[in-house]
Amino acid sequence: MSTVTTAATSEPALAAGPSRPRLDWRLRFGALSLIWGFSFLFIKVGTEGYAPFQVTLGRLVFGTAVLVAAMAVKRQRLPRGARTWGHLAVAAFLLNALPFSLFAYAELTIPSTLAGICNATSPLWGMVLSLVALSEDRPTRVRFAGLGLGFVGVLTVLGAWEGFHGLDVTGTVMALLASLSYPIGWIYVRRTLAGRGDSHLAMTGAQLLVATVQLAVVTPLFTSFPAHFALVPLLAIAALGALGTGLAVLVQYGLVAEVGPTTAQMVTYFIPVIAAAAGVAVLGESLRWSTPVGAAVVLAGAALTQVRSKRSAA
Repeated sequence: MSTVTTAATSEPALAAGPSRPRLDWRLRFGALSLIWGFSFLFIKVGTEGYAPFQVTLGRLVFGTAVLVAAMAVKRQRLPRGARTWGHLAVAAFLLNALPFSLFAYAELTIPSTLAGICNATSPLWGMVLSLVALSEDRPTRVRFAGLGLGFVGVLTVLGAWEGFHGLDVTGTVMALLASLSYPIGWIYVRRTLAGRGDSHLAMTGAQLLVATVQLAVVTPLFTSFPAHFALVPLLAIAALGALGTGLAVLVQYGLVAEVGPTTAQMVTYFIPVIAAAAGVAVLGESLRWSTPVGAAVVLAGAALTQVRSKRSAA
């Protein structure tokens, strides 16, 4: 889940330093899947004690702190230039402030299981948008088939044949809009910030810093200061930020550098599975047959949309 993004490969390939992994990449891949899968549970628990904007602000504060500490250890500086920071402000809104807030509001009324599955629709939205915004991204029959299959899966999850009975429309739409915001942000970053000399760490740290400022301005306007600090929700927010938005980014970039973006992005397909398992096992959320079946169809469709022809892959 993104994390700065739920698909590491959609960010521009900035400068990467030498990689010296301490753990086998498969273990780090599994850890990243667990962290992002449990993020939806952390959001749900956080909203039980704090307002959605407060959950998002706390998430960004803890996540930014982790990246700033990593930058200090590696002695990296923030990027320079007003133009760069202007683009980072837009990226921060589309990839962090907006989707994080939408997911937090969505989980006030929908289970974390459904939020995690909605997150898996990002590759589907990404394909639709890339066909319009990225001229070099040519469609194929396989990818179109994946797009259609993916949206059939979405309708299955939502129970379309039952008239969406028992579904909270507002919360579900918010979660889907959050998933749509990610590919919009990826395309914007690809068009405006790709090829810069700054490192992944510096650019992402700056992006999270700007998103934190954005939420720090907005949150007091729509929420009041908590009368007391609920411990368990606060710990969930801290885990969401430090692990799901901070540490996960560092692990993500290490995976991309070591095994390449194609393998690293496969983590996207494990997130809804783990989110559903965590929601059912820990939070006691109900799970109808249509949810796992629809989720499997969504993931199959999303995987097909990522298939490239040999010519475009060359």
